[in-house]
Amino acid sequence: MSKTVGFLGLGHMGGPMAANLVKAGYDVRAFDPSPAAREQAEKDGVALVDSGVAAATGREVVITMLTNGKLVRDVYAELLPVATPGTLFLDCSTIDVADAKAAAEAAVAAGHRALDAPVSGGVTGAAAGTLTFMVGGEEPDFAEALPMLEVMGAKVVHCGVSGVGQAAKICNNMLLGISMIGLSEALVLGEKLGLSHQSFFDVVSTASGQSWALTTYCPVPGPVPTSPANNDYQPGFATALMNKDLGLAAEALRANGIDGQIGQLAAEIYRRFNETSADRDFSAIVTEVRARSGESPA
Repeated sequence: MSKTVGFLGLGHMGGPMAANLVKAGYDVRAFDPSPAAREQAEKDGVALVDSGVAAATGREVVITMLTNGKLVRDVYAELLPVATPGTLFLDCSTIDVADAKAAAEAAVAAGHRALDAPVSGGVTGAAAGTLTFMVGGEEPDFAEALPMLEVMGAKVVHCGVSGVGQAAKICNNMLLGISMIGLSEALVLGEKLGLSHQSFFDVVSTASGQSWALTTYCPVPGPVPTSPANNDYQPGFATALMNKDLGLAAEALRANGIDGQIGQLAAEIYRRFNETSADRDFSAIVTEVRARSGESPA
């Protein structure tokens, strides 16, 4: 089992993931340019270094959790020449399938190995080590990474070749965005019809309208005390990230000739919401539905 890990990207997701690896006994060297991220990671026992190159040099595995495909490609261009030959590069970012494939091809061309392994489960899942990993890449590399992934996640699925992990993530988050919009519209309709949030939850959570968006991430305060709605919609999973993911999904729908009308509409709804609420949790879309419906805050 690989024990030396370089970790780049210590934000809301990457920080807890790196901390869980440290708790499990992995030798982690990590880097993030954000002072706040570095401060929190240090509190969590993660050993910090002063650059991405320092984090990746001499490591058996290099994990990246970054914000977009261009950044992943740029970081790989910097790290691949200095990494030990045969290093396993494990990218947990959510990026375009084409970017994931390009990053993996660059790693292999430089004499390394690569997996794309985006995650689902949010900040709470990252902290608890209960994420779902969707992994693309070669079977032997997946088998090597599996013990490490199982430290950070409760469910690890090998989806296929390079890029297919990202395909699974894009499809999942498109459905999540659609679900949250539909749930928010139903909740606001229920408010208008005199249905309390708790009654709505008690019925729908055990009926045919049940969804993860409702039972785990309920977008109104009360029924699910741990949801961001109970903390003034502090993320969580920020609207900016949902906007990015739905943009990737919408582009994939267009590029592959899929008549994904609801997916395209969800992307447009979150694109508009992102203009004013990028830093709020994506579940705050319920407040936008309410405002556009001429309803007062519930």
